[in-house]
Amino acid sequence: MANKAYQKIYTQLEAITKATVSLRAEGASNDELALVDGRLSQVVKTKGSLVTLQVFEGTEGIPTNAEVRFLGAPPALKVSDELAGRFFNAYGEPIDGGPEVDGETREIGGPSVNPYKRKQPSQIIPTGIAGIDLNNTLVSGQKIPFFADPDQPYNNVMAQVALRADVDKIILGGMGLSNDDYLYFRHEFEAAGALDKIISFVNTTEQPPVERLLIPDMALTAAEYFAADKNEKVLVLLTDMTLYADALSIVSNRMDQIPSKDSMPGSLYSDLAKIYEKAVQLPSGGSITIIAVTTLNDGDITHAIPDNTGYITEGQLFLRNDPDSGKVIIDPFRSLSRLKQLVQGKQTRDDHSQVMNASVRLYSDAQNAKTKLENGFDLSDYDLRCLDYAKDYATELLAIDVNISLDQMLDTAWGLFAKHFSKAETGIKQVFIDKYWKE
Repeated sequence: MANKAYQKIYTQLEAITKATVSLRAEGASNDELALVDGRLSQVVKTKGSLVTLQVFEGTEGIPTNAEVRFLGAPPALKVSDELAGRFFNAYGEPIDGGPEVDGETREIGGPSVNPYKRKQPSQIIPTGIAGIDLNNTLVSGQKIPFFADPDQPYNNVMAQVALRADVDKIILGGMGLSNDDYLYFRHEFEAAGALDKIISFVNTTEQPPVERLLIPDMALTAAEYFAADKNEKVLVLLTDMTLYADALSIVSNRMDQIPSKDSMPGSLYSDLAKIYEKAVQLPSGGSITIIAVTTLNDGDITHAIPDNTGYITEGQLFLRNDPDSGKVIIDPFRSLSRLKQLVQGKQTRDDHSQVMNASVRLYSDAQNAKTKLENGFDLSDYDLRCLDYAKDYATELLAIDVNISLDQMLDTAWGLFAKHFSKAETGIKQVFIDKYWKE
C-alpha cells in the first residue's frame, strides 16, 4: 500500500537537465518510480526534500510546471513459472505479443545472497565449446565475462552457449541490442525448440539508453526466483556490459557528477559488483552463473570497464580472430577460469588437466615458432609440426563453432597429439599415455 504522501501531485520543477528533473517533495525514496509529464522516471538522488528523478525517455519538451506523480514503489517484476519462454522489455512488460505474467511481485535490485547461505561452487556447466569446457571450465555459481572486440560475433556465441548449456533455465539480458540481434536471438531460441527454458529481457538501440540500467536487475530477479525458490541451475547471459556502463556514464554526466577514469562514474566498481555478486551456488542445489559480454575499445583491456570487471569476476573468456584457421576462437592465453580446478578431474575425466596443459603448452610452442619465422630464423622439424598442430587445434577445438562433448574434446586432443608429436614431446604422464594414447 502506497503511503498517502505519494498520492500528492507536484507541479513545480526546480531544475531540468537532459536526463533528470529536480523538485521539492516529501517522503520520496531512492529507486522509487514516478511519472513526470506522463513519462516513467526513477528517483536517483534525495537531499532533504529535494528529489532528483531520472527520466528514462529524456526530458526534452517537459515544462517546469509538469505534473509529477510518485508511484510509491521501485521497479518490480512479477515472478512465476509463466516467465519461461517469454520476451520482456526493461520494465518487465511482455514484448512478444503474449499475455501479462501472473505471479508474485518482487522488487528488483535487492541485496546479494548472504555469504553464510553460499556454498563453494562444485558443479560443471558444459557448453559444448572446447575453449570453455576443455580449457576454462565453467562452474555453477561462477561469474565470468567474455571480452570481445565490437566486430566479433559475441552475440552468436551467447546464443550458442544458451542452446548448449546443461542448465534448467537461461536468462538473457540484452542491452543496446540492434533490432537484428534481438530478432536473431528470438529466431535461434524458437528454431531450437528451447523457448521453454529461456527468458529474455531486452533493450534495443531504438529505446532510451538509460533503460539498460534496469535490464541486469530484471534478469537477476528472475534468476533468483528460479534458483532460490525452485532450486534450479540458472545461467544468466548479459550483453553488452560496456553499453550498460555507458548508460551509467550518461546519467552520471548529466547529473554533473565528476567523472573518474575513462569518463566513467566513480561508482562503476560498486555498480558492476552489485550485478556480478549475484552469482551464487546455494546449498539447496540452486545456482546463478553469470556470463557477461564486455566489448573492448580498440582491444584495450586496461579501460575502466574491463579493468573493474577483471577485479570482480573469476576469470575471463577472450574472443579473437585466428589468422591461421580463419576462425573466431577463445584465446587460450588470455582466457582464464579461476574455478576450473574445482571440477577438472573430479567431475570430468581423469586426463582432463594433463590434456589441457599439454594442448596449451604445444600451442605456445607454435607461437614461438611463428615468431622465429617472422624474424627470419630457420625452423626445426619440431617447430614445423607445432605450426601444423596449432592450425588443427584452433580449427578442431578452439573455434567457437565446434560443438562436441567434453569427452570428445579430450579424444580429439589425443588424436592431435598422436598426429603431430611423439609421446615424450607431449610431456603427459605415462599413466595417461598408456590409457589414452591413440596410435
